[in-house]
Amino acid sequence: MPGRAASSRIGPEVVRVTGRRPSRGAARFLARCALVALAAVVAVLCLALVDVGALVFVAGIAGLVLSAVGLWWLLSLRGLPRLLGALLAVAAPVAVLVYYIWRGVWVWALLALALYGLALVCGRAAMRAHGKAYVVRGSAGRRPRQPFVIMNPRSGGGKVGRFGLVEKAERLGARVHVLDTEGGGTDVEELAREAAANGADLLGVAGGDGTQALVAGVAAEHGLPFLVISAGTRNHFAMDLGLDRTDPARCLDALTDGEELRVDLAMVNGRPFVNTVSFGAYADIVQQPEYRDAKAGTALALLPDLLGTEGRRLDAAAGEKLLTGQQAVLVTNNPYAAPDPLAAGLRPRLDRGKLGVIAVRVESAAQAADLAVRGERAQGVVFATVRGVEVTAPDDVIPVAVDGEALMLPTPVVCTVRRRALRVLVPRTRPGTVAPASPLNWRWITALALGRAR
Repeated sequence: MPGRAASSRIGPEVVRVTGRRPSRGAARFLARCALVALAAVVAVLCLALVDVGALVFVAGIAGLVLSAVGLWWLLSLRGLPRLLGALLAVAAPVAVLVYYIWRGVWVWALLALALYGLALVCGRAAMRAHGKAYVVRGSAGRRPRQPFVIMNPRSGGGKVGRFGLVEKAERLGARVHVLDTEGGGTDVEELAREAAANGADLLGVAGGDGTQALVAGVAAEHGLPFLVISAGTRNHFAMDLGLDRTDPARCLDALTDGEELRVDLAMVNGRPFVNTVSFGAYADIVQQPEYRDAKAGTALALLPDLLGTEGRRLDAAAGEKLLTGQQAVLVTNNPYAAPDPLAAGLRPRLDRGKLGVIAVRVESAAQAADLAVRGERAQGVVFATVRGVEVTAPDDVIPVAVDGEALMLPTPVVCTVRRRALRVLVPRTRPGTVAPASPLNWRWITALALGRAR
C-alpha cells in the first residue's frame, strides 16, 4: 500500500507498519464537524427540556431500564415470567415512543438522534483519516520447497471447492491433504507432525480457526512457517493478519511472493488457540449437540439454569486480579481494539505477548439494567490485559469453547501466551487491517480539532 512507513526493531528482524498517508487537514475538519454536531445535540436537548419538561428524559431512561429488565426475565426465567419479560422488553420502548408522539417530542428526539449519528460518523471518519488503516510488514519470506496444506472441504460452506483451492495449491507445488469429512474424524495434529517428519518446510490450513490453531501449534513446535488460508466461516485470525477473506485463493500467493510475520500463540492447558477461549454460559451452550441446528432455541432453553443461582460459577485469577463467581469469562490471544470483541472485531496487534480478559457477572434485573445503561462501565463487567489466566470451578472438569470448538478440560484451566512463537507466511500484497471500530475518545477528537492531537 502506498503511503508512509514506520519501523521498529522487535527481535531479530524489522517489523514495519505501512498505511495510507494520513490526511491531517481532512482529519481536523472531520473532527471539528463531529464536535459541532455533538454541540448541536446538547442544544437540541436543552431546547426540548425547555419546551416539554424533564419528564420526557425520565421516560426515555425508564424505557431503557424496563426493556433491559424484560430482556433479563426473558433469558433467565421460564413459563409465564418469561412471557411477561418478552412483553416488557418490547412494550417499554413502544410505550416511550407513543408517549413521545403524544407529547409532540418525537421531532426533538429524531433530530437529536440524527445529529448524534452525524457526530459518530464524522468522529470515526476523522480517526480513519488520521492514518488508522495499516498493513503490518515483516521480513522477506523464503519460498517453501515442500509445502504441505490441509484442507477441510466443508469449511465455510464449501469454500475449498468453490474457489478451486486444491488445484491452485498443487499448481504452486504444495502437497494437499483433503480431510475426509464423511468418515471418522482425522487427527490433524498427527497429520501435520507426519508431514513435518517427512520433510515439509511449511504447514498450511484451509479451514476454521479451530483447525488453524492445532496445525499452528505443530508449526511452532517444529519452527516451520505457517500458512493461513481464509476458507473458514468467520476467519477472525485471517482478518487480524490482514488477509483477504473474500477470496481465500489469494492467500496462496504467499507461496510465491510472501513475507513472514512473527505473532503470538496462546495456550490453554497446553492446547494452542489463535483467537479466543470461552468459559461459562456460552461454553455450556455450545456443548449441546442440537446447538448447531437451533442456536437460539438451545440458548433460550439452557440460559435459565446457567444464569440462575444453581448455574456454574467460575473464579479467575487474571494477573493480580481475582475475579470470583463469574458467569462467563472470555480469554483472547491479545486484547481486542474495544472491550466487546463482537463490536470491535479486531485485534490491532498479535505480538504483544498479552491476553485479553472479559468477565461477566449479572445476577439480577437491576444489574442487567445497569449493564444496559452504563455498558462497559457497569459493575458486572471486568476487562483486563494480562500475561496469564487461571480459571477454577468446583467441578473437576468444565466445558470450554476453544476457537469455537467445544471441549471438556480439567480444572484449573491455565491460559498462557507464547510471545512471537509462530512464524506466519502471508502474501506481500494483501488488503491489510482496517481501522478498529473502537469507542470514540472525545478528548482525542477535541485535541485533533484544535490541532493538538499526536
